[in-house]
Amino acid sequence: MSMLAGATLLVSALFGTGAPTAQAVEVPAEFGTDWHDPMTAAPPVDRPHSTSCRVTLADAQFRDFTPYRGTYTPPEGCGDRWSKVVLRLDGKVKGRQYDRLGYLHVGGVEILRTSTPEPSPDGIAWHVEKDVTRYSDTFRASGDVEMLIGNVVDDTYTGVIDVHVTLTFYTGRPETPAPDRVLTLADTPAGTTLTTPRNSERIVAEVYATGSGGGCEEFWYLTVADPAPYSCKADRGPYREVQITVDGRLAGIAAPFPHVWTGGWSNPFLWYVVPAPRAFDVRPVEYDLTPFAGLLNDGRPHRVEVSVAGVPAGQSGWSTPVNVLVWQDPHRAHVPGALIEDKATDLADSSLYTPGAEHRVRTEAGHRLTVSGYLDTSHGRVTTTVTRTLANSSVHRWTDGETTDGLDATWTDDETVRTAGHGTARTTHTHRTYTMNGAVTLGSDARLRTVLTLGDRASSVVREGGRRIAWSRLDDTYSGDAAYTTDVPRDQRHAVGTSTERYRLLGSDGCYDRSLTTVQGVLTEDRSRC
Repeated sequence: MSMLAGATLLVSALFGTGAPTAQAVEVPAEFGTDWHDPMTAAPPVDRPHSTSCRVTLADAQFRDFTPYRGTYTPPEGCGDRWSKVVLRLDGKVKGRQYDRLGYLHVGGVEILRTSTPEPSPDGIAWHVEKDVTRYSDTFRASGDVEMLIGNVVDDTYTGVIDVHVTLTFYTGRPETPAPDRVLTLADTPAGTTLTTPRNSERIVAEVYATGSGGGCEEFWYLTVADPAPYSCKADRGPYREVQITVDGRLAGIAAPFPHVWTGGWSNPFLWYVVPAPRAFDVRPVEYDLTPFAGLLNDGRPHRVEVSVAGVPAGQSGWSTPVNVLVWQDPHRAHVPGALIEDKATDLADSSLYTPGAEHRVRTEAGHRLTVSGYLDTSHGRVTTTVTRTLANSSVHRWTDGETTDGLDATWTDDETVRTAGHGTARTTHTHRTYTMNGAVTLGSDARLRTVLTLGDRASSVVREGGRRIAWSRLDDTYSGDAAYTTDVPRDQRHAVGTSTERYRLLGSDGCYDRSLTTVQGVLTEDRSRC
């Protein structure tokens, strides 16, 4: 770790575009009682240059587990069709507080899942932006608002979480048509059910899947099976898979993202300024259920259920709220069809334990699913085939007493969606890769050090008639190295740490490339390269 005792650094800082310039930045020898407000290298939401209207969704302070409840009313002066709808959350908190998980619902639809940064004694402020245009159908009608960031405030944990949330609506037509309907599942005695419009021609389910705050399922990727001697156990080890079924038939599989919240890996000093990827804006896993549309379009309720494979039986720890997005055929009241194929391989899941001075568990797991179905739409028969292949490879190593605890893991989620009909064929291939490589070490001097690198990568190619018509490549990489003395008052921890995030997004829509670097909570670099 770079120990920068009271140094004045000449760092490359760039705010906007153009050549980087050198700036003098005072870097303290260790963390103090205040640091830079939390920020991420991810791009802000692009906003159209059109008339806009703003609606406040919530003004709330969270001290306990009581939800904020209010009422949403559609905006006046911007019509009921929008080119873009942007959610913005502004938060502030000071004192001492853990990281907390939260959600925001409008009309029963989850439009945001988030977590919070941990505050300084002097206080911090942060914001989150999200493109929520896909929920336009929900925003056209008045509805109940419910928001909760579960919190505990007492003599020790003093931070009250204060948030202000708005929606801004921009007039015009969206670049990509928003879903005609946004549905949620209904709770019935037979389980959760879904009833879709009878003229649905595309159906996508999204699941905001998160391992809970606290407990072993927050760190599911570190769990081990007997006989390995480790504090977090699971029947078969660390492999997790988010599955969705329709009437008991497997309809979709996905790799959950390995979220790390801002108290994660035993070291909040890693995350005070730069959080791990997706920590503030939890993105849902998505399933294209269009192959099942012919079955779902019969006008009857169908049982739709989400589960997380690998979680020990009877153990809680996962939240999996579901939204269902539906695009309808405007020229046909009923779109008939049928499921052609629903074929999965056996789920491979092997965890091999090797004892020793350094215990090791090597995990290799994977699964493959192909579903295919057709619809007789107003523009002819369209066949949709979805193939998804998941894989996980990891090595978990630790010593007795877990004074050293490390993981090197990779998850891949490879998806191909092919639609064929009326003389054309379109194929979208998306390859997602998540990586986690790091270790926590507790020395005999009670000095705890965490070194960790996280990767969120994805590539996507769209081909039509064999010709590439769109492509993108994402690489969001975080690296951190932080240490502090444990079991002493806060002002005696002598904490030091560096963190870096680089977010690169290239493709047919352009280029975005931004890097952030912090040392002891001081922002030493903010550089854009595109």
